[in-house]
Amino acid sequence: MDHPVLAGVDGSEHGLAAAEWAAGEAERRGVPLRLVHAAPPLPGDPSAGPAGETLRRVGEHLVQEAVADLRVRHPDLRVSGRQSADAPAGALLSEAHAAGLLVVGARGSGGFAGLAVGSVALRVAAAATCPVVVVPGRRPGDFGNGTRAADGSDVVVGFDAHRPVDEVADFAFKTARTRGALLRVVQAWAFPVEAVSPRTLFVTEEDRATWEDQEVLRLSDAVGVRQEKYPEVTVRTDVVLLHPAEALLNASRTAALLVVGRRTGRPDGEGRLGPVTHAVLHHAGCPVAVVPHAR
Repeated sequence: MDHPVLAGVDGSEHGLAAAEWAAGEAERRGVPLRLVHAAPPLPGDPSAGPAGETLRRVGEHLVQEAVADLRVRHPDLRVSGRQSADAPAGALLSEAHAAGLLVVGARGSGGFAGLAVGSVALRVAAAATCPVVVVPGRRPGDFGNGTRAADGSDVVVGFDAHRPVDEVADFAFKTARTRGALLRVVQAWAFPVEAVSPRTLFVTEEDRATWEDQEVLRLSDAVGVRQEKYPEVTVRTDVVLLHPAEALLNASRTAALLVVGRRTGRPDGEGRLGPVTHAVLHHAGCPVAVVPHAR
Protein backbone atom coordinates (compact mmCIF):
# COMPACT_ATOMS: atom_id res chain seq x y z
CA MET A 1 0.00 0.00 0.00
CA ASP A 2 2.90 2.40 -0.69
CA HIS A 3 1.67 3.64 -4.07
CA PRO A 4 -0.58 6.71 -4.30
CA VAL A 5 -4.36 6.60 -4.42
CA LEU A 6 -5.74 7.86 -7.74
CA ALA A 7 -9.22 9.36 -8.13
CA GLY A 8 -11.11 10.51 -11.19
CA VAL A 9 -13.04 13.77 -10.85
CA ASP A 10 -15.47 15.42 -13.25
CA GLY A 11 -17.41 17.86 -11.08
CA SER A 12 -20.39 15.54 -10.66
CA GLU A 13 -21.86 14.49 -7.31
CA HIS A 14 -20.56 10.98 -7.84
CA GLY A 15 -17.09 12.29 -8.71
CA LEU A 16 -16.95 14.46 -5.59
CA ALA A 17 -18.05 11.50 -3.44
CA ALA A 18 -15.28 9.41 -5.01
CA ALA A 19 -12.66 12.10 -4.36
CA GLU A 20 -13.68 12.40 -0.70
CA TRP A 21 -13.66 8.61 -0.26
CA ALA A 22 -10.24 8.45 -1.91
CA ALA A 23 -8.91 11.18 0.38
CA GLY A 24 -9.96 9.26 3.47
CA GLU A 25 -8.37 6.06 2.15
CA ALA A 26 -5.13 7.83 1.22
CA GLU A 27 -4.94 9.28 4.75
CA ARG A 28 -5.41 5.85 6.29
CA ARG A 29 -2.71 4.39 4.05
CA GLY A 30 -0.34 7.31 4.58
CA VAL A 31 0.13 7.86 0.84
CA PRO A 32 -0.49 10.82 -1.51
CA LEU A 33 -3.75 11.39 -3.36
CA ARG A 34 -3.67 12.19 -7.08
CA LEU A 35 -6.72 13.60 -8.89
CA VAL A 36 -7.23 13.30 -12.63
CA HIS A 37 -9.80 15.04 -14.80
CA ALA A 38 -10.37 14.09 -18.42
CA ALA A 39 -13.06 15.74 -20.50
CA PRO A 40 -15.29 13.45 -22.58
CA PRO A 41 -14.24 13.50 -26.26
CA LEU A 42 -16.06 15.79 -28.68
CA PRO A 43 -16.93 14.79 -32.26
CA GLY A 44 -14.00 15.26 -34.61
CA ASP A 45 -10.70 16.65 -33.33
CA PRO A 46 -11.36 19.40 -30.79
CA SER A 47 -7.74 19.83 -29.79
CA ALA A 48 -7.15 22.83 -32.07
CA GLY A 49 -10.59 24.40 -31.78
CA PRO A 50 -12.16 26.78 -29.26
CA ALA A 51 -14.37 24.02 -27.81
CA GLY A 52 -11.31 21.96 -26.92
CA GLU A 53 -9.57 24.94 -25.32
CA THR A 54 -12.67 25.73 -23.27
CA LEU A 55 -12.88 22.15 -22.06
CA ARG A 56 -9.23 22.25 -21.01
CA ARG A 57 -9.66 25.46 -19.04
CA VAL A 58 -12.81 24.18 -17.33
CA GLY A 59 -11.06 20.91 -16.51
CA GLU A 60 -7.99 22.63 -15.07
CA HIS A 61 -10.18 24.90 -12.95
CA LEU A 62 -12.21 21.93 -11.71
CA VAL A 63 -9.08 20.02 -10.68
CA GLN A 64 -7.60 23.06 -8.93
CA GLU A 65 -10.81 23.59 -6.97
CA ALA A 66 -11.00 19.92 -5.97
CA VAL A 67 -7.35 19.89 -4.84
CA ALA A 68 -7.79 23.10 -2.83
CA ASP A 69 -10.98 21.84 -1.18
CA LEU A 70 -9.42 18.52 -0.17
CA ARG A 71 -6.31 20.24 1.20
CA VAL A 72 -8.52 22.33 3.48
CA ARG A 73 -10.48 19.34 4.77
CA HIS A 74 -7.46 17.01 4.90
CA PRO A 75 -4.55 19.30 5.84
CA ASP A 76 -2.11 16.43 6.45
CA LEU A 77 -2.79 14.80 3.09
CA ARG A 78 -0.56 15.38 0.07
CA VAL A 79 -2.93 16.14 -2.80
CA SER A 80 -2.08 16.88 -6.43
CA GLY A 81 -4.07 16.91 -9.64
CA ARG A 82 -3.84 17.25 -13.37
CA GLN A 83 -5.95 17.65 -16.47
CA SER A 84 -5.57 14.91 -19.10
CA ALA A 85 -6.08 15.31 -22.82
CA ASP A 86 -7.13 11.66 -23.13
CA ALA A 87 -10.65 10.28 -22.90
CA PRO A 88 -11.72 9.59 -19.28
CA ALA A 89 -11.35 5.79 -19.20
CA GLY A 90 -8.08 5.85 -21.12
CA ALA A 91 -6.61 8.56 -18.89
CA LEU A 92 -7.50 6.69 -15.69
CA LEU A 93 -6.24 3.33 -16.99
CA SER A 94 -2.94 4.92 -18.00
CA GLU A 95 -2.47 6.59 -14.61
CA ALA A 96 -3.49 3.41 -12.78
CA HIS A 97 -0.21 1.68 -13.68
CA ALA A 98 1.56 3.78 -11.03
CA ALA A 99 -1.25 3.73 -8.45
CA GLY A 100 -2.01 1.42 -5.56
CA LEU A 101 -5.74 2.06 -5.84
CA LEU A 102 -8.04 3.77 -8.34
CA VAL A 103 -11.27 5.34 -7.06
CA VAL A 104 -14.11 6.43 -9.35
CA GLY A 105 -17.71 7.49 -8.95
CA ALA A 106 -20.30 4.99 -10.06
CA ARG A 107 -21.27 7.39 -12.83
CA GLY A 108 -20.20 10.77 -14.05
CA SER A 109 -21.94 13.89 -15.24
CA GLY A 110 -23.30 12.14 -18.33
CA GLY A 111 -25.84 9.36 -18.61
CA PHE A 112 -29.37 9.61 -17.21
CA ALA A 113 -31.02 9.79 -13.79
CA GLY A 114 -31.70 6.07 -13.39
CA LEU A 115 -28.22 4.93 -14.46
CA ALA A 116 -26.52 3.04 -11.61
CA VAL A 117 -23.04 2.57 -13.08
CA GLY A 118 -21.61 4.42 -16.06
CA SER A 119 -19.40 3.20 -18.88
CA VAL A 120 -16.18 4.72 -17.49
CA ALA A 121 -16.58 3.04 -14.09
CA LEU A 122 -17.37 -0.30 -15.72
CA ARG A 123 -14.42 -0.12 -18.09
CA VAL A 124 -11.80 0.81 -15.49
CA ALA A 125 -13.16 -1.78 -13.04
CA ALA A 126 -12.78 -4.40 -15.76
CA ALA A 127 -9.35 -3.40 -17.06
CA ALA A 128 -7.24 -1.52 -14.48
CA THR A 129 -3.99 -3.08 -13.34
CA CYS A 130 -4.61 -2.04 -9.72
CA PRO A 131 -7.67 -2.52 -7.49
CA VAL A 132 -10.58 -0.21 -8.33
CA VAL A 133 -13.14 1.15 -5.87
CA VAL A 134 -16.47 2.26 -7.35
CA VAL A 135 -18.25 4.71 -5.05
CA PRO A 136 -22.02 5.04 -5.42
CA GLY A 137 -23.73 8.38 -5.11
CA ARG A 138 -26.85 9.06 -3.11
CA ARG A 139 -29.69 7.31 -4.89
CA PRO A 140 -32.98 5.57 -4.03
CA GLY A 141 -32.86 2.18 -2.29
CA ASP A 142 -31.12 -0.69 -4.02
CA PHE A 143 -33.10 -3.51 -2.47
CA GLY A 144 -36.62 -2.76 -3.65
CA ASN A 145 -37.94 -1.43 -0.34
CA GLY A 146 -37.48 2.30 -0.96
CA THR A 147 -34.67 2.77 1.57
CA ARG A 148 -30.97 3.08 1.12
CA ALA A 149 -28.54 1.02 3.16
CA ALA A 150 -27.14 2.75 6.22
CA ASP A 151 -23.44 3.56 6.27
CA GLY A 152 -21.60 0.68 7.88
CA SER A 153 -18.14 0.08 9.29
CA ASP A 154 -17.37 -3.53 8.35
CA VAL A 155 -15.27 -4.68 5.41
CA VAL A 156 -16.98 -7.54 3.56
CA VAL A 157 -15.18 -9.87 1.16
CA GLY A 158 -16.63 -12.49 -1.13
CA PHE A 159 -14.63 -15.70 -0.71
CA ASP A 160 -14.66 -19.18 -2.20
CA ALA A 161 -12.79 -21.68 -0.03
CA HIS A 162 -12.80 -24.16 -2.91
CA ARG A 163 -10.80 -21.71 -5.07
CA PRO A 164 -9.27 -19.14 -2.68
CA VAL A 165 -7.67 -16.06 -4.25
CA ASP A 166 -4.77 -14.60 -2.29
CA GLU A 167 -4.88 -11.16 -3.97
CA VAL A 168 -8.51 -10.60 -2.97
CA ALA A 169 -8.02 -11.91 0.56
CA ASP A 170 -4.87 -9.84 1.13
CA PHE A 171 -6.59 -6.66 -0.06
CA ALA A 172 -9.54 -7.28 2.25
CA PHE A 173 -7.37 -8.09 5.28
CA LYS A 174 -5.10 -5.08 4.72
CA THR A 175 -8.06 -2.75 4.28
CA ALA A 176 -9.71 -4.02 7.45
CA ARG A 177 -6.41 -3.59 9.30
CA THR A 178 -5.91 0.02 8.18
CA ARG A 179 -9.50 0.84 9.16
CA GLY A 180 -9.49 -1.09 12.42
CA ALA A 181 -12.63 -2.73 11.09
CA LEU A 182 -14.27 -6.12 11.44
CA LEU A 183 -13.70 -8.29 8.35
CA ARG A 184 -16.71 -10.34 7.32
CA VAL A 185 -15.82 -13.23 5.00
CA VAL A 186 -18.90 -14.33 3.06
CA GLN A 187 -19.09 -17.65 1.24
CA ALA A 188 -22.18 -18.62 -0.70
CA TRP A 189 -22.77 -22.30 -1.33
CA ALA A 190 -25.21 -24.52 -3.24
CA PHE A 191 -26.33 -28.11 -2.87
CA PRO A 192 -23.94 -30.55 -4.49
CA VAL A 193 -24.89 -32.22 -7.76
CA GLU A 194 -25.78 -35.48 -6.03
CA ALA A 195 -28.44 -33.67 -3.99
CA VAL A 196 -30.85 -33.77 -6.94
CA SER A 197 -31.60 -36.97 -8.86
CA PRO A 198 -34.61 -38.85 -10.25
CA ARG A 199 -34.68 -40.82 -6.98
CA THR A 200 -34.40 -37.78 -4.68
CA LEU A 201 -37.34 -35.37 -4.57
CA PHE A 202 -36.20 -33.32 -1.60
CA VAL A 203 -33.15 -32.62 0.53
CA THR A 204 -33.33 -33.80 4.11
CA GLU A 205 -32.37 -31.48 6.94
CA GLU A 206 -29.70 -33.97 7.95
CA ASP A 207 -28.07 -33.88 4.51
CA ARG A 208 -28.28 -30.11 4.37
CA ALA A 209 -26.65 -29.78 7.81
CA THR A 210 -23.86 -32.16 6.80
CA TRP A 211 -23.06 -30.26 3.62
CA GLU A 212 -23.22 -26.91 5.40
CA ASP A 213 -20.89 -28.14 8.13
CA GLN A 214 -18.41 -29.18 5.45
CA GLU A 215 -18.55 -25.71 3.90
CA VAL A 216 -18.10 -24.03 7.28
CA LEU A 217 -15.08 -26.17 8.10
CA ARG A 218 -13.50 -25.62 4.69
CA LEU A 219 -13.97 -21.84 4.95
CA SER A 220 -12.63 -21.78 8.52
CA ASP A 221 -9.47 -23.63 7.45
CA ALA A 222 -8.88 -21.37 4.43
CA VAL A 223 -9.44 -18.16 6.38
CA GLY A 224 -7.34 -19.35 9.31
CA VAL A 225 -4.30 -19.79 7.09
CA ARG A 226 -4.63 -16.21 5.85
CA GLN A 227 -5.43 -14.73 9.24
CA GLU A 228 -2.04 -15.86 10.51
CA LYS A 229 -0.59 -13.00 8.40
CA TYR A 230 -2.99 -10.47 9.96
CA PRO A 231 -3.47 -11.44 13.63
CA GLU A 232 -4.73 -7.97 14.52
CA VAL A 233 -7.77 -8.30 12.25
CA THR A 234 -11.01 -9.58 13.79
CA VAL A 235 -12.77 -11.92 11.35
CA ARG A 236 -16.31 -13.24 11.16
CA THR A 237 -17.23 -15.91 8.65
CA ASP A 238 -20.67 -16.27 7.08
CA VAL A 239 -21.65 -19.36 5.07
CA VAL A 240 -25.00 -18.84 3.34
CA LEU A 241 -27.12 -20.99 1.05
CA LEU A 242 -27.73 -18.28 -1.56
CA HIS A 243 -26.57 -17.16 -4.98
CA PRO A 244 -23.21 -15.38 -4.47
CA ALA A 245 -24.51 -12.03 -5.73
CA GLU A 246 -27.51 -12.12 -3.39
CA ALA A 247 -25.33 -13.10 -0.44
CA LEU A 248 -22.93 -10.21 -1.06
CA LEU A 249 -25.69 -7.68 -1.67
CA ASN A 250 -27.30 -8.63 1.62
CA ALA A 251 -23.95 -8.22 3.39
CA SER A 252 -23.36 -4.83 1.74
CA ARG A 253 -26.31 -3.30 3.60
CA THR A 254 -24.19 -2.80 6.73
CA ALA A 255 -20.72 -2.60 5.13
CA ALA A 256 -18.30 0.24 4.59
CA LEU A 257 -16.68 -1.62 1.68
CA LEU A 258 -17.45 -4.77 -0.30
CA VAL A 259 -14.44 -6.55 -1.85
CA VAL A 260 -14.75 -8.84 -4.87
CA GLY A 261 -12.32 -10.22 -7.43
CA ARG A 262 -11.82 -9.99 -11.18
CA ARG A 263 -9.84 -12.53 -13.16
CA THR A 264 -7.18 -11.15 -15.50
CA GLY A 265 -5.14 -12.70 -18.31
CA ARG A 266 -7.81 -13.13 -20.97
CA PRO A 267 -6.32 -14.27 -24.31
CA ASP A 268 -7.75 -11.26 -26.15
CA GLY A 269 -6.30 -8.84 -23.59
CA GLU A 270 -9.72 -7.33 -22.87
CA GLY A 271 -10.89 -6.92 -19.30
CA ARG A 272 -14.23 -8.38 -18.38
CA LEU A 273 -16.32 -8.44 -15.24
CA GLY A 274 -17.91 -11.66 -14.07
CA PRO A 275 -21.66 -11.82 -13.44
CA VAL A 276 -21.35 -11.57 -9.64
CA THR A 277 -19.03 -8.56 -9.77
CA HIS A 278 -21.25 -6.92 -12.39
CA ALA A 279 -24.32 -7.43 -10.19
CA VAL A 280 -22.79 -6.02 -7.01
CA LEU A 281 -21.42 -2.97 -8.84
CA HIS A 282 -24.95 -2.10 -9.95
CA HIS A 283 -26.80 -2.86 -6.74
CA ALA A 284 -24.51 -2.79 -3.70
CA GLY A 285 -25.38 -0.42 -0.89
CA CYS A 286 -21.74 0.59 -0.30
CA PRO A 287 -18.51 1.22 -2.26
CA VAL A 288 -17.24 -1.87 -4.09
CA ALA A 289 -13.56 -2.77 -4.49
CA VAL A 290 -12.72 -4.88 -7.57
CA VAL A 291 -9.37 -6.62 -7.13
CA PRO A 292 -7.64 -8.11 -10.20
CA HIS A 293 -6.11 -11.54 -9.84
CA ALA A 294 -4.34 -13.90 -12.19
CA ARG A 295 -6.45 -17.01 -11.70
